[in-house]
Amino acid sequence: MNKINKENRRKIRVRSKVKGTSARPRLSVYRSNKFIYAQLINDDKAETVLGVSEKNLGKDVKGKKSEKAKELGLLLAKLARGKKIKTVVFDRGSYAYHGRIKQVAQGAREGGLKF
Repeated sequence: MNKINKENRRKIRVRSKVKGTSARPRLSVYRSNKFIYAQLINDDKAETVLGVSEKNLGKDVKGKKSEKAKELGLLLAKLARGKKIKTVVFDRGSYAYHGRIKQVAQGAREGGLKF
C-alpha cells in the first residue's frame, strides 16, 4: 500500500458519507503546495455551482497560507450568499481537518455558511 493508494482510500471513505444536493451543495477543498481551491458541487446534477481559489483573492491579501485560506473561505461564503446558498456539506477529501483545511471551513462559517 503506497501513499497514493492510502490517500485515495481516505477520499473514497469521506465521499461515501458526504453527498451534495441543489439545496445543500458539497463544499469540496483541494490543497496543493502553493494554492488552495474550494468549490460547491451539486452531486445530483454532477455540476460545479461555484469555484474559487487563492488566485481569486488577488495581490492585496498578504500573510501566511492559513490566513489566505481563511480569506478564501470568507470569499466563498460571500459568493455563495449571492447565489442564495446558505447551507453546505463540508468535504475535506483525503486531508485531515487541520491547518489550511480547517481555516477554509472557519472562514466559510464566519462568512455565513452553515455546515
